[in-house]
Amino acid sequence: MALQRVESPRFDSGPRPLPHDASALTEEEGGAMLRALINLFDRWGLEDREAATLLGQLPRTYVRWKQGSTGRFGPDVLARMSNLLGIHKALRLIFVEPSRGYAWIKAPNEAFGGRSALEVMMGGALTDLMRVRRYLDAERGGW
Repeated sequence: MALQRVESPRFDSGPRPLPHDASALTEEEGGAMLRALINLFDRWGLEDREAATLLGQLPRTYVRWKQGSTGRFGPDVLARMSNLLGIHKALRLIFVEPSRGYAWIKAPNEAFGGRSALEVMMGGALTDLMRVRRYLDAERGGW
């Protein structure tokens, strides 16, 4: 039996953001991500300058965000937040005891040439965060 072409009507209601499109997130959702990360950075024992670097910001901007003065986050910041929360999720799945996952961030790791995940991420590029996340996703078996 041959495939037959089926015509279907086109619905065009204008541009729609893709589910992973940063513009699809509201300010409230971005703020919730930031609040979660501020708590996570505290558990990881990070200084404000380290947290700022991970988010691709100046320390004074991060301090202002911690004090509640935010706004709409750009795609780069949202991608960084997503990767950092993905790292946290992977560590929670890998380690039964949360404290071990929090400590792992600063522990030397052979996979990173003896450097810690934090040292890798402190390179400051989004790809540095992605490298750590990909490593952890592979360790836990991906999806």
